[in-house]
Amino acid sequence: MRTFDGIYVAGAWHPGRGERIEVTSPATGEVLGYVTEATPEEVGQAVDAARAALHGDWGSYSPADRAAALGRLADALEARKNEFAELFSAEVGTPRRTSSFVHVLSTLGALRAYEKIGADYPFDEVRPSMVGGEVRVRGLPVGVVGAILPWNAPVFTACLKLAPALAAGCTMVLKPSPDAPLAVSLFAEVIEQAGFPPGVVNIVSGHAATGEALVTHPGVDKISFTGSTAVGARIGALCAADIRRCSLELGGKSAAILLDDVVLDDKTIGGLVGGVMGNNGQVCVSRSRILAPRSRYDEVVAAVGDAVGALVVGDPSDRTTDVGPVINAAARDRVERYVAQAVDDGARVIVGGARPEGFNTGWYVAPTVLANVENSMPVARDELFGPVVVIIPYEDDDDAVALANDSEYGLAGGVWSPDTERANRIAAQLRVGAVSINSAPALDSGAPFGGFKKSGLGREGGPEGLAEYLEFQSIIS
Repeated sequence: MRTFDGIYVAGAWHPGRGERIEVTSPATGEVLGYVTEATPEEVGQAVDAARAALHGDWGSYSPADRAAALGRLADALEARKNEFAELFSAEVGTPRRTSSFVHVLSTLGALRAYEKIGADYPFDEVRPSMVGGEVRVRGLPVGVVGAILPWNAPVFTACLKLAPALAAGCTMVLKPSPDAPLAVSLFAEVIEQAGFPPGVVNIVSGHAATGEALVTHPGVDKISFTGSTAVGARIGALCAADIRRCSLELGGKSAAILLDDVVLDDKTIGGLVGGVMGNNGQVCVSRSRILAPRSRYDEVVAAVGDAVGALVVGDPSDRTTDVGPVINAAARDRVERYVAQAVDDGARVIVGGARPEGFNTGWYVAPTVLANVENSMPVARDELFGPVVVIIPYEDDDDAVALANDSEYGLAGGVWSPDTERANRIAAQLRVGAVSINSAPALDSGAPFGGFKKSGLGREGGPEGLAEYLEFQSIIS
């Protein structure tokens, strides 16, 4: 049982005045711990602490000092990696056999990447002026950043924002999701162990009202949000009203295109299945649409169906489990409604399609493969955030590209072919932010990641992600 009563502000926990939020296991329904809902006034205290730190000791840190601090943060997290992996498994439902990779190693990758990027970034450079003389271009921290986090990978997404923001010299207020706030709250201990000045990172928990108080606070210079497109649209509108900067990493409905020369070996099928069933299907970059050539459609359906049918559904703490529960009852019920509607619309269930037997507690959805799916069906257009994959036939390469791009989302995609030159030509035609070739979804923290269309605004990762937390000033002489 872990309890974090109050708000983490200026390097310490302070008693909170809000309601207690009960955090339960998605696998058993048992209470894992509690956090406290931050009131608007307490959000203001966190923002004030971040503002004070911005102009205090943290403001005197050089880029090299900030990079070194990120390195210490990575070291402190790595020393406690097993503790965090177990908490992620309990709180999110990620199978323990993959929670270290999905949550901890990816987080360490982001911190280590910005340790290097921050040390090398040209925060102050002189360029030749187009009108004669020189231009000095300075990258200045945008200021106080409010980060609103999702529940599916809470500390990883926190550090995708925190690492570049701190490398840029900003300070932060983190608001974790009420569905998974415990690991982010525990992360405060890691921040302290890394030796950051008080107030550089602050944490407030709560529901939508807490998030809205953070988004609208006049002392916040930028909001960074990861979550649904609907909530992102609301946050974008609130930020626009005050001309407040924002970055939005939103939904996806990504396609994996199997070209007609694809080899359906264990590596390919494993990558396809891992690309949609990882973290119990609760990943924004999930390749939940598989586009298969009509000439090989039945072969693909059979291979994917066999692999998904062999997955072990179970308690996420059991290291033999491949797929655990979804986050809550509402998420389970939503996935079930989409599958039922797809069947009514003519889709065929290959495996799954019903609740797995033998689970009297928890929010389990059987890993599901649907065939005979058309790209116009809601199950092929909306983000389900569960262990469901649809297989859609296509006629030729142009048709595959058209189907992949026929989505309001544009977050990620994949192309599978032994002809990597051909695969790269197809990848270049996809209107998405990241494409993997012959592999499950991969995120390189040294490269920009983000979405086209309704998948978001801005980029995380790489120097481009750091630039999201800078204001640029030109001095012409």
